[in-house]
Amino acid sequence: MTNPQTHLPLAGITVLDLTLARAGPTCVRHLGDWGADIIRVEPPEAQGEDVTGRRDGSDFQNLHRNKRTMHLNLKTDEGRAAFMKLVAKADVIVENMRSAVKHKLGVSYDDVCRVNPKIVYGSISGFGQTGPYGKRAGVDQIVQGMGGLMSVTGLPGQGPVRVGVAIADMTAGNLLALAIMMALFDRTRTGEGRWVHTSLLEAQVFMLDFQASRWLMNKEIAKQAGNDHPTGTPTGVFPSSDGHFNIAAASQRVWERMCDAIAKPEWKEKPEWSTRTRRGADRAALNAAISEITRHKPSAHWVELFEEAGVPCGPINTIDQVFADPQVRHLGIAAPVSSAKKGDFHLVASPLNMEGVPKKIRSATPEAGEHTNEILRSIGYADAEIEKMRAAGVI
Repeated sequence: MTNPQTHLPLAGITVLDLTLARAGPTCVRHLGDWGADIIRVEPPEAQGEDVTGRRDGSDFQNLHRNKRTMHLNLKTDEGRAAFMKLVAKADVIVENMRSAVKHKLGVSYDDVCRVNPKIVYGSISGFGQTGPYGKRAGVDQIVQGMGGLMSVTGLPGQGPVRVGVAIADMTAGNLLALAIMMALFDRTRTGEGRWVHTSLLEAQVFMLDFQASRWLMNKEIAKQAGNDHPTGTPTGVFPSSDGHFNIAAASQRVWERMCDAIAKPEWKEKPEWSTRTRRGADRAALNAAISEITRHKPSAHWVELFEEAGVPCGPINTIDQVFADPQVRHLGIAAPVSSAKKGDFHLVASPLNMEGVPKKIRSATPEAGEHTNEILRSIGYADAEIEKMRAAGVI
């Protein structure tokens, strides 16, 4: 039987990480968290910096744990030659360069598959590998706007509002990790790798989900709905005596439970609130009536009352309150990690769970170029050759 203390599902998979910013590292983080040997290839001139912030900062640390890292100048012949030696032994490459850059460096899929036909090559771009925007660089907020998200976020009439996290970046990274796993699975049957790719724009449009289908099927353009659910009433934020909380009571059954819980059974018989469609049409009046009741007692009272009645509800937490929540603590989403330089701290754990497999951060983000010598030795370079490469600025 496999030892669950030593086995991870991606153990034995080697990934070459050429990513920057957030989308690409988000993809690689999934692979590293579940056991892949990640070799992050950074240019020597980076000097430990990245567009996500300083290396010691929380963002960089959270994105780049469970990796080894090396310096390698891919603009030099010697650097490309060393990279191709790594390619020959690797399973996966992940990159999020602009299309022209990877071809100029000689590390595109066409370049690497000649060295290793089994390689799975994962790419994230801003707008796609081809097409009228194919050469443009993509940034999360730009794509939130172009992908429609900012038009449906915020209060009615407020004007466009960005989501508070880099949702286009992170969704693209999540989707690319899924595509890479599908390609690795397919390779077990075909013996061949392939190029898989997505973009911030594709990921963002995909995440419009039901808002997109409202247009595609019904030609209905979604508008800003603020804290109210766009199509279900009552579902949204309601006041309490000490703040606000969420209620989701759009279905007929839950709506009736809510009426009974707040001692308003007569609302069930009110013609303008008798069906989901009618409640949606009279949303402002309904929300005002509920608010007039909920504003007189604290959020904890309503959460307890509605939970007991089978009405979905919950507090609206600040981030510190999130990590103090007993369920969040139970799930272990704040994962401990130890670093010789930074001591003991916590990062965000993988949200995935696999029964029988431990979920933990095995190693903190390494220092810049920390494993350069170790990795080069593993592909046949002698110490004298390594020092020569360092003197020439290759590493």
